[in-house]
Amino acid sequence: MHVEEIEEIEITLLVDALLKRYGYDFRNYARASLKRRIRNFAGKANFATIGAMIPSLLRNESFGADLIHGLSVTLSEMFRDPEFFSTLRQQVIPYLKTYPYAKIWHAGCATGEEVYSLAIVLQEEGFYDRTTIFATDINGAALEKARQGIYPLEKMQEYTANYQRSGGRADFAQYYRTGYDAAILNPALKKNITFANHHLVTDGVFSEVHLVMCRNVLIYFDKDLQDRVLRLFHDSLVHGGVLALGSKESLQFTQVADDFKALSSKWKIYQKTTP
Repeated sequence: MHVEEIEEIEITLLVDALLKRYGYDFRNYARASLKRRIRNFAGKANFATIGAMIPSLLRNESFGADLIHGLSVTLSEMFRDPEFFSTLRQQVIPYLKTYPYAKIWHAGCATGEEVYSLAIVLQEEGFYDRTTIFATDINGAALEKARQGIYPLEKMQEYTANYQRSGGRADFAQYYRTGYDAAILNPALKKNITFANHHLVTDGVFSEVHLVMCRNVLIYFDKDLQDRVLRLFHDSLVHGGVLALGSKESLQFTQVADDFKALSSKWKIYQKTTP
């Protein structure tokens, strides 16, 4: 048996152990991406093989938490893809404002930068006080960073440029204070945000919401899991609700494709047309 074949068996056993020991299901994640992250983690943790990690995974909860964190994608930035946020500001939020109150689910929120970006846009459009944002992720460590709302000060120049390109209407510096080489976001931005652990693979419908944001998460799932998660989003949205995906993702060729119409083909923003 080739080394590659043995490694495939090790990955399968590792993923099964994660599910049975901790309840985290990575079985339908895109295999190439998952394999790369497992290899990287094994190397950094000084394990010669993937299989050698399994005893530690089963018996050491701290190690298990570290591995789950390592396999979860936590990349984010404020106002990432500024034109996307401009489209939200111009096309989606005016529609949401026709409701007396709106619930928003930001799935796969990672460390929270995009959640706070959305809160800023809602505030500038005069709608934040009539919204509740549920920000969820599988990664507990990332969620804790999101709750804190503290980011490297060195990132603020980039985030300010993103904000300005997205159509920001204020001085971005008013949304944070500085201290110890960190930018601390204003507590007022957090008041309508609830951060919670939610696993898109195994957990059910989160709430009845008017907007679902889940950007650049589905690309890490295989086709079957993408369909399952998109059905979850469909069932979580009210009739006429809006689904905002990443620019690399699409509803085309999925099970729910006929239940939505495109509001922005470029930024993969869709409106639910079925009950």
